[in-house]
Amino acid sequence: MTTASLQTPKVAAMQKRPSARHQMLVRQARIVLMPLACAFLMLVFWEAYVRISHVPAVILPGPLVVLATMAEIYPTLLLQAVPTTIESTIGFLISCSLGIVLAVLLCYSRIWREAVYPNLVLIQIIPKIALAPLFILWFGLGAESRLAFSVFISVFPIIVSTYEGLTNVDPNLLRLCRACQAQEWQVFLSVRVPSALPFIFSGMKVSITLAIIGVVIGEFITAQAGLGYLIVASSARSDTPVALAAVVVLCGAGLLLYGIVTGLQSIVNERYSRGGSR
Repeated sequence: MTTASLQTPKVAAMQKRPSARHQMLVRQARIVLMPLACAFLMLVFWEAYVRISHVPAVILPGPLVVLATMAEIYPTLLLQAVPTTIESTIGFLISCSLGIVLAVLLCYSRIWREAVYPNLVLIQIIPKIALAPLFILWFGLGAESRLAFSVFISVFPIIVSTYEGLTNVDPNLLRLCRACQAQEWQVFLSVRVPSALPFIFSGMKVSITLAIIGVVIGEFITAQAGLGYLIVASSARSDTPVALAAVVVLCGAGLLLYGIVTGLQSIVNERYSRGGSR
């Protein structure tokens, strides 16, 4: 028996084994298709329940009714989505900037950490919705109150996650930096920031959803435009299909912003991985 004949079964088995790229594509397809299939089944159940139980549209319209309403009033929905999305994005960017700065101060200042961090936790315990009317009293009826409230409820995840990332560093790396007499800013950029990136983006993913919630709550109370205002106005007219259509668009805007954050995370991770492999 020749060596080639002995290796033939092994080679054939390796050829039948799926490649790493194929496995990655299957995994990515599962990540996308499984949630879509689950959502589709829920919509089918919703539509079947509404039709079988003869629920009035003013109480609970079916998905097909909501979809038809969206197709009918889509210019209004897109127009109202613009201020909500813009204000949510601005609030999120302010939260990221403020939260990262405060987290760096907490990391490098023991006095700041001991004096401020417990108060941040205490403020986080307060029910945020109870303070919304006070923000309107303090900042007025314009966009300032909505932005301030959005920042107020979305900055805490950025602070906590960034602080945990900056302090959760391998002690061996820090000792190596001290042995090499590296400057503190070099340690910060080369060690602490790369270690904190997964934590920062985790906080950003939570923060972007909270920023949208803050803006919508403000629109419930004061705004004359936006998806939150449209939801309240249509609910007051018992126009439930329009209210649900606005909720669907609001979910779409939230998914868009969340996807942008996730895409930014992938880009940053890829660049850091390329830099580390060189």
